[in-house]
Amino acid sequence: MAARNPGVDFNGSWLENVYINLPAVQRRADTLGTRRTVKKQWQAAWLLRAVACIDLTTLSGDDTESNVSRLCFKAKNPVREDLLKAMKMEDAGITVGAVCVYPSRVADAVRALKAANGSHIPVASVATGFPSGQYPLETRLEEIRYAVKQGATEIDIVINRQMALTGNWKGVYDEVRLMKEACGEAHLKTILATGELGSLTNVYKASMTCMMAGADFIKTSTGKEGVNATFMVALVMVRAIREYFHKTDYKVGFKPAGGIRAAKDACTWLSLMKEELGDEWTSPQLFRLGASALLIDIERQLFHFVYGGRYAAAHEIPMS
Repeated sequence: MAARNPGVDFNGSWLENVYINLPAVQRRADTLGTRRTVKKQWQAAWLLRAVACIDLTTLSGDDTESNVSRLCFKAKNPVREDLLKAMKMEDAGITVGAVCVYPSRVADAVRALKAANGSHIPVASVATGFPSGQYPLETRLEEIRYAVKQGATEIDIVINRQMALTGNWKGVYDEVRLMKEACGEAHLKTILATGELGSLTNVYKASMTCMMAGADFIKTSTGKEGVNATFMVALVMVRAIREYFHKTDYKVGFKPAGGIRAAKDACTWLSLMKEELGDEWTSPQLFRLGASALLIDIERQLFHFVYGGRYAAAHEIPMS
């Protein structure tokens, strides 16, 4: 990841007189959703970059050591070897950006990645009462400490939506600041749960508040809300990132999550980052895609490119 964002003192003036031009945001989002995507070898290159930015995730109630182990093997070997050889990328060391699991599965992921010679791949853990966050603060902080102790180097926390919805931004700041401290050396990714914030104005204020509190990444969604990652929300968040950078000179990453399954969407997300923030924000240090099924479709598209227009059968590209 990029250098950590240390945060700054809470400044309520940064949240005053916020106005979102809704029609303009909608028009910009529409251009992203309908544009022609890159083709052939250029598309393949973009898709390989997207692979490197995926947080390969399993957050199910029936997660076990064995399915986490399979996920970690796929994280280390996300694209079939014959496809990489055909593209002359077999020595590029392509892996996903991280493996994301529940705190109780972090130790399993650490062991599995070590066994697969992928111990350099970060293990991310959700925490703080994911996905609702409706737990006492001390319990949420202890969950962070537990995940870090188990070996997580990235922590995806959920913010207090009750405070956000009532405009208690100093309260949100204070909690996220404590969560940052609980992370120790681990990087902090704050999930805004944008589908539950009520307005784009609240999305901007939540983004700025979390960055002031020291978030290294801001993330759209838990993936469990009714509405997850959308381009309208993303535009508000990445422009908040740009504003924060201009104010502080600290770079904060962005992670859309929830409902991202198609390879063409991954290219669109990358183009959004390139156009709004620049090339540096198309690397895994500052951009992640929260997904699991997405990797299957990317590999299918790479297969299609390598094998002259033939799509792979389901058994040719298993998830693990």
